[in-house]
Amino acid sequence: MGDFNFTPFDPSTFILMGIPGLEAAHIWISIPFSTFYIISLLGNFTLLCVVGKEQTLHMPMYLLICMLALTDIISPTLVMPKALGIFWFNLKGITVAGCLTQMFFIHMVSVMHSAVLVTMAFDRYVAICNPLRYATILTNAQIAKLGLVCLIRAVVFILPLPLLLSQQPFCANHIIPNTQCECIAVVKMACGDITVIKIYSLVLMFVICGFDLILIALSYGLIIRAVLRISSKKAHQKTLNTCTTHICVMLTYYTPGLFSSLTYRLGQSIAPHVHTILSHLFLLIPPMLNPIIYGVRTKELRDKVGKYICCRR
Repeated sequence: MGDFNFTPFDPSTFILMGIPGLEAAHIWISIPFSTFYIISLLGNFTLLCVVGKEQTLHMPMYLLICMLALTDIISPTLVMPKALGIFWFNLKGITVAGCLTQMFFIHMVSVMHSAVLVTMAFDRYVAICNPLRYATILTNAQIAKLGLVCLIRAVVFILPLPLLLSQQPFCANHIIPNTQCECIAVVKMACGDITVIKIYSLVLMFVICGFDLILIALSYGLIIRAVLRISSKKAHQKTLNTCTTHICVMLTYYTPGLFSSLTYRLGQSIAPHVHTILSHLFLLIPPMLNPIIYGVRTKELRDKVGKYICCRR
């Protein structure tokens, strides 16, 4: 299908160019991207269905896994339908309001995801370091309250960015060399004074990532200290296996995310299409891997998923 007749100077419209320099390969690029997206949806919906149906899994740890699965469904869904519309049908136009809304939800869900990982680290700390008080400290009601706090924190931290950007004039061509409205890409198009926005976005990145990573490191540092005091090798191994699962999930999230953010800000010599591909992999790879990691390494969940699949057959 041909391009929509969006003019580059239309003040109410941005043009999402897709992957710059690789426009001819958009159809081929869409194949792995759509495959990753479908796998992530199937895996995370399976987790939600299994935990929802099995009463024995209605515990804090599995409720947190469900929260993580929800963010893993929402995050790529905010981007992939539009990206596939660009790849398949050349639908490149997006309104300024739509762009800022997409940007807000992408970054809000990302902050929410990070907060859930912190909560999961705290959950493991309490379970291992204070097992006798676990049932009283972390109830299902407490997990629901913590989830609400995570959501409020994400909204409060991210909402100023689109509000500040909505007050900015944008440069003439309105072209974004990406398939999504990332904050950095939108900020680069602003023609007014963006000093406050740049400072706020940098502070936000370091405060959220830095604070969350410090809390996670502190939790696992205390866990490792407690594990080293365990004399039983069997208990020692079981505890380490549980921690390893969560650490794998955290590495799949923070490593590509930090790398992508740093290359945008510091990697001026890196080609634009590399930035774009990295941002997509950041949205697609963790949601695809998380259900696999939990399904393989969490015995109770693995058994219930196996039971559910066998019953369906």
